[in-house]
Amino acid sequence: MKYTEEHEWLLSEGDIITVGITTHAAEQLGDVVFVELPEVGTEVSKDDEIVVIESVKAASDILAPLDGEIVEINEALADNPGSVNEDPQGEAWFFKIKPSDLSPMDDYMDEAGYKDFIG
Repeated sequence: MKYTEEHEWLLSEGDIITVGITTHAAEQLGDVVFVELPEVGTEVSKDDEIVVIESVKAASDILAPLDGEIVEINEALADNPGSVNEDPQGEAWFFKIKPSDLSPMDDYMDEAGYKDFIG
């Protein structure tokens, strides 16, 4: 698993990357009440705002960590956005992306680096 400075986690499964937010990010947001996801088939560029999360505290955007195509979204979040607070690094993933290039994954932090980052 890799981590971004924007508190996203990236799980590589072959040539598909699953993306969600970290437990730290979910705790900072507070109770999540709404999640807007991109459509399957959407082509995205790194740093595009592609997910909107609304919580009782604030609204936040999730940025595309890589260039590529959205190949799957977690439709369960529409009915249960609160699962982001319950299992942010498991069942509450946001989307799966097929990157046009996997090499940028090397630039992201490993778990130890992320723990130091949130320190």
